[in-house]
Order: sequence, then structure tokens, then C-alpha cells
Amino acid sequence: MRAVVVSEYGGPEVLSVREVPAPAPGPDEILVRVHHTAVNRADTLQRQGAYPDPQQREYEILGLEYAGVVEAVGQRVTLWQPGDRVMGIEAGACYAEYLATHERQALPVPDSLPLEDAAAIPEVFLTAWDALVVQGGLTSGRWALVHAGASGVGTAAIQIAGAIGARIAVTCSSGKMDACRELGADLVIERSPNDWASELKAAVPGGVDTILDVVGGEETNRNLASVRPRGTIVQVGLMGGGHTPVNLGLLLVKRVTWIGTTLRARPIEEKAAICQRFIAEMLPLLAAGRLRPVIDSRFALDGIADAHRHMEANANVGKILVDI
Repeated sequence: MRAVVVSEYGGPEVLSVREVPAPAPGPDEILVRVHHTAVNRADTLQRQGAYPDPQQREYEILGLEYAGVVEAVGQRVTLWQPGDRVMGIEAGACYAEYLATHERQALPVPDSLPLEDAAAIPEVFLTAWDALVVQGGLTSGRWALVHAGASGVGTAAIQIAGAIGARIAVTCSSGKMDACRELGADLVIERSPNDWASELKAAVPGGVDTILDVVGGEETNRNLASVRPRGTIVQVGLMGGGHTPVNLGLLLVKRVTWIGTTLRARPIEEKAAICQRFIAEMLPLLAAGRLRPVIDSRFALDGIADAHRHMEANANVGKILVDI
């Protein structure tokens, strides 16, 4: 099969499409013929050697999500059969023509959703929903703050907040503010170095209930100043850096819950459980069109280096897809 293999770390130019052996599904796995995948920030970090795949593989193949069709099933598989349309997350190896994945990690692609759009869903919608709702406790009537509102996770978070009756503020660059408003964000603020925290405080004086932060760095203390007493900050990424002085006094006085989380490093049992809950709670909203993938651009597999350059230019609004 053709796959994007990393044989050395560096810039986008190190990515190469090679022929490698296709995987064989285990007893509880399905073999998926991957039609589409997507570029995530984690892929660019792994390419640089900064975010290794937690699984040991013969070939280091990038890619955290996929959409495709079941090609074959393991002997103990009961949920799927060949020909089913599926999408899902994996710890890696999705930039390839075939993928073996546990049957309980796969999500059905709703009939109303084109398969070519489905790869824009798993990573960002699972991440946003898990961070805001499952771990962050966001419910109807409460306020959320999400940084990088025009990113894949941000565009998913805006829609999820609206779907559950919550209100959401986002930060983003000035050129992406209208896109966030069109998706339904209640408050859109230009990101740092603009003083977004003061604007947020004026609009939500008591502080927000839940913060989803993919930035870290200098936003950390602003987050602590912006969350309400006994609120929750969910740290999903560190685009702005992982080392910064922190005002622990605010953490203590406000009695803030600060959660660090990733999907990638979780054991299979946890991933399967969150995927099954997502199927029950969020998939009906996707099927009904109340949630929709936001797609910025598409690249061919042979253009994977350009797809990574586009991601690293921070020019996208929504997902960058790759057609296998």
C-alpha cells in the first residue's frame, strides 16, 4: 500500500510517499480502506520529532484520523461488515491506503454525510466535545472560552456549544473573526497581543465556566484570570509553548480545576469508551446536520508536504483534508 512514511525528522520536505506492507486486522479489529485523512497540528510536531507515536510500528506513518470503507473484519468482530462506511481516530498510521483499528474505535459515517467530508470530523469533534462537555462540564446556559476559534477544534467547539445551549467566546486572528461569528460564536475577540482578557471580562464579568486551551504559553495566566471561581480549564495543546510562569495564587483562590488531556496517549479501553459515548450523544447531531465539518482545503496524498506547509502557515479556517 502507499503511505506517508517519516524516515528522518525535519521540515515538510522529509515527508515521502512509499510502498509498505498493508496491515492485517487482529481478531477484534477491522481493516479499513482509507479514502480520506486530515492534517492535525500533532502530525507536524511528530514530523519534527517532537510528538512521537505511542505505538511502536515497523514504519513511522503519520495521521490521526480517517474516513473509509471496511475491507475485512477480524474473527471476533460483531459491529461491522465489509462495505460499511466508517471514520475514526488512531494513534497514527492514517496517512495510508489501509488501516487496522479496533472495532469499538470506529464510528459510523451518517448516510447524510459525504464520505469525502467525514475525515474532517473525528479528531476535532471528539477533542472539543470531550474537553468542553465530558471533562469540562459545560452545560446549557454556561459560558465557554475557546482559543484558536477558527482551528479545527475551535470550529467544532463553537458548534457543540451552540447545540447544547451553552454560550461561547473565542479568540482568533483578526482575519478569521467573521468566520467564527458565522459559525455561531457569541463573542469573538482578537487574540493576543490584543488584550482579549479585558474584553472578555467586560462581556462576562463573573468569568467563564469552562476554558478549552490549545495554546498555553502566555495565555495561561490570562486563562486563570478569566475563569470563574470553581471553573475548569482544559489544556489540550501547547501551541504557544509549554513553559511559562504561573500565578498559582489565582489557581488556589479561585479553586480552579485545571485538566491536562490528549486523546492520543489514552489506552484502547478509554478510547473505545469515549468513541461509543460520542456515537450515542453527538453522532445524531451530525446526522441531522446540526453539527457539520468545516473544511478549509484538500490536498492529494502526493501533496502532503504542501498540506503541512499550509497548516504551519496558520492560514486555515477548519480542517485540511488529504485524499488518499
